[in-house]
Amino acid sequence: MKDAPRPALVPELACIDAEASKRFYVDVLGFTVLYERPEQGFCYLVRDGVELMLEQVSEQTWATAELVHPYGRGVHFQIMTDDVEPLYRRCLSGGAKIFRELEDAWYRADDAYVGQRQFVVLDPDGFMLRFAEDLGRREHPPTDGRAVG
Repeated sequence: MKDAPRPALVPELACIDAEASKRFYVDVLGFTVLYERPEQGFCYLVRDGVELMLEQVSEQTWATAELVHPYGRGVHFQIMTDDVEPLYRRCLSGGAKIFRELEDAWYRADDAYVGQRQFVVLDPDGFMLRFAEDLGRREHPPTDGRAVG
């Protein structure tokens, strides 16, 4: 850990049950525990260059207002991956809450379209995770997927 460069942004997600959330992230989504403090309900997870922290809600939780489930309102995290279809199948077989089914989507980026094969899953605390695989770039709106913008 001391030799690897740290990302500039590492979200810390509040959890109702940090152990259950850790199992979801590790067993279903394929994250690895880099380190943890089980007595505090904290763990630091990594997957393909993505890092995030899970923290059990407690009196020490930094919160600007009362936390009300689902916690992930108003934010979602895009996580790029090279294995979106197998991951989607793992989520389905693991009983995960799928918010948006697997799809190809093309997003306007200036004068072109960038494509992603993607799906959105909710973690146990309601955080939206959009897993996406790059489909490349096109100059015109596609006819084989959802075009946005």
